[in-house]
Amino acid sequence: MSTFHALVWIDHHESHVLMFDREHVESQRIHSRSHHKHSGKADDHAAYFTEVVQALQGSHEVLLTGPGTARTEFLAWCKHHHSATAQRIVDNIAADHPTDKQLVALARQYFKKFDNMAANPSQL
Repeated sequence: MSTFHALVWIDHHESHVLMFDREHVESQRIHSRSHHKHSGKADDHAAYFTEVVQALQGSHEVLLTGPGTARTEFLAWCKHHHSATAQRIVDNIAADHPTDKQLVALARQYFKKFDNMAANPSQL
């Protein structure tokens, strides 16, 4: 699905990739196969992070969210290994364990505000 916005909720066990437009939502869950769930080493999660990057193909702006350190590890890994994806990540915010429906609502609210600010240069 080619959409403008995407949200990634990620922890060390799984990620929820939600790509959406005004009328549609596509959801994908990706599970980590790493035996080093909390190693703090992003390279231990390379295959997992690569799957998340592949799921984001077609999106232009990505909101990254989740509990703990996996989201910041993913962002750092993207900056090193997939700079094009890192450049599409517009923000990195903490979130506990909301449902996919709650995540979509959060993302729609976030991107509405983000898009309004981007359209008004006086607010940048």
